[in-house]
Amino acid sequence: MSFPLDVLTYGEAMALFVADEPGELADVTHFTKRVSGAELNVAIGLARLGFKVGWMSRVGRDSFGAHVLETLAREHIDARRVIVDARHATGFQLKSRQTDGRDPAVEYFRKGSAASYLSRDDYVAEYALAARHLHLTGVAPAISASSHELALHLAHEMRAAGKTISFDPNLRPTLWPSREVMVIALNRLAARADWVLPGLSEGLVLTGFDTPEDIAAFYLDAGAGGVVVKLGARGAYFRTADDSGYVAAQPVEMVVDTVGAGDGFAVGVISALLEGRAPLDAVVRGNRIGALAIQAIGDSEGLPTRAELARLERLGALELL
Repeated sequence: MSFPLDVLTYGEAMALFVADEPGELADVTHFTKRVSGAELNVAIGLARLGFKVGWMSRVGRDSFGAHVLETLAREHIDARRVIVDARHATGFQLKSRQTDGRDPAVEYFRKGSAASYLSRDDYVAEYALAARHLHLTGVAPAISASSHELALHLAHEMRAAGKTISFDPNLRPTLWPSREVMVIALNRLAARADWVLPGLSEGLVLTGFDTPEDIAAFYLDAGAGGVVVKLGARGAYFRTADDSGYVAAQPVEMVVDTVGAGDGFAVGVISALLEGRAPLDAVVRGNRIGALAIQAIGDSEGLPTRAELARLERLGALELL
């Protein structure tokens, strides 16, 4: 029996060990265990805002896999399509602690992981088509050829069923056979999305253009309904067939951990659009949640609950009076 979902996403989750002290990873002696994964971060953020979210994946029959499953249960994410794989392990990664706002060093241990065996066979139409929105990133298609096939199939089936799709390129060049293969594959997925959410540097790699306006035009011409180009401390630029503009970044006193900022931004944009809000309002929310994400240690720890977001939006409205 199908169970209606607001959002479906899929990808790889890994155990994440975050350094407890700054310095080179080789010199760190104490870490705190968390979870990571671009698609999982978005799933967590949307679930905290009250959306019914389903996440598809594979994890190993190991302690890291159990940790991921416990996180899904705690965050109230539907895990019926998470397969526990007895033959392959759950991946993990190490992340350094930065104190100056720079991106942390990250080392991945994911080759041959359970999630890399995701394939089109993991697609269950009754489950997937019960969702009204699909969120994809460029990470899951990069981890294996079979996972790439699953992404294409999901995008095709959801679009054919009249569902909406968002796509965050989230480039991982080292996981692809070549830069050319990556560009072709990700632009093919982007062309099937209603909303494309690249960063400025990602847009340059994928389109060859170096301005937000030209990057947005490229994806609109390719078939996307709307584009939001993330500009870091400068905020974001959005464009649809009817509207466009720049949205200033949310001020941040101290950057604690930059990883997960783009996923937080996606949570804000997707949640607002699913609520029927205008693109401008969606980008404002994206900036707000992205700013929260970088003020907490961990990839998803800074993502707000619905009550916390409502309070911040009320404060933001008062500041405009």
